[in-house]
Amino acid sequence: MHSWSRPTVPSLPGRGPVPRVFDDSTGSLVETAGVDGRIGIYVCGITPYDATHLGHASTYLAFDGIQRLWIDAGLEVDYVQNVTDVDDPLLERANATGVDWRELAASQVELFRTDMAALRVLPPRDYVAVTEVVDPIADAVRRLVDAGFGYPVDTPDARDADGQDIYFDIDAAAEHTDWHLGLESRLDAATMAAFFAERGGDPDREGKRNRLDPLLWRAAREGEPSWPSAVGEGRPGWHIECSVIALDALGPHFCVQGGGSDLVFPHHEFSAAHATALTGKRFADVHAHAGMVAYQGEKMSKSLGNLVLVSGLRASGVDPSAVRLAVLAHHYRDDWEWTDAGLAEAVARLERWRDAVARPQASDAFDHEVTLLAELRGVLSSDLDTPAALKVIDEWVAGAHPTGGLVARAVDALLGVQL
Repeated sequence: MHSWSRPTVPSLPGRGPVPRVFDDSTGSLVETAGVDGRIGIYVCGITPYDATHLGHASTYLAFDGIQRLWIDAGLEVDYVQNVTDVDDPLLERANATGVDWRELAASQVELFRTDMAALRVLPPRDYVAVTEVVDPIADAVRRLVDAGFGYPVDTPDARDADGQDIYFDIDAAAEHTDWHLGLESRLDAATMAAFFAERGGDPDREGKRNRLDPLLWRAAREGEPSWPSAVGEGRPGWHIECSVIALDALGPHFCVQGGGSDLVFPHHEFSAAHATALTGKRFADVHAHAGMVAYQGEKMSKSLGNLVLVSGLRASGVDPSAVRLAVLAHHYRDDWEWTDAGLAEAVARLERWRDAVARPQASDAFDHEVTLLAELRGVLSSDLDTPAALKVIDEWVAGAHPTGGLVARAVDALLGVQL
């Protein structure tokens, strides 16, 4: 699957520091240096049954910012993102609207690409739809079963008489690998149990060995898409999809697994568990997560319908750079609320910045701009502190300093905002 066009990232003098990023699995800042000049990142993609909202945009802008810092530090970035183009919410929406699920997915993926390009988000090197890799996923499920980490469960509603769902045995994984429940999420048992039930799990499924065992493979049902495979006809479970796509594209170990904070558990916990059971190695060095964006008092979500769409903002004439600034005014790990006032403030800030860089250029501006660049790099390298970075630029603008063009290039390269 193709991604979207890559925006130009201006080169800057010198090199920025390697950023430190907050790792949810340890609760600490971790230096993300990569290996031999390369660094790998996997960010969970969309389930394409509706348009891109500001919650999505906030997450992808966060990891876009981290990648820009890696590029500024001289690293080659291997960025991988999936598309969950077969899943229950997509199928439910397709059935409700009378649209073929493949057509619905294709239309929403294309809209997502358009939104990401407009926001100048760096595209993934590998943009992989789940439907493109069903065979490798099924093979991974087979290997987990053969190794004693997967087991079948009787499935009376399966389309075929011998069809069985397959689950991951978390107790076996904890006994025979370096992973154990809560290793990546650091959550207590009660919280994990609640999140599992709320976020796609089935704790009451009969025949499971542990209530929190996640689904690896769903046997074919009537009226649902399915694929023939070595583990029977069906389709993949949620977590194993990301495990396999990341392993295939990045290898058995990479630097950052990223996504929204609602993916900490169960999705990222079990993606890591599956990968460790398959490879014997820890999945990622850092598990990084963006906070949730609320609107009208509740978390912005497709299920609630309280959405502010990127495409809607663009259609109303809002400059995508203003949208970026509205998001970057908040630290990526914070939960925050989208408001019209916040957008208006971002629009005004963008206008002030553009007026400032339009000042007549001065030959003596370079030294001051280099100092400002060092300040920007410093605050951003400490867990992508974008609010502090905006303050640095605001102070430069307010000081009526002369410009030599470096500030505009730095804002573009490090913040993705065109002035």
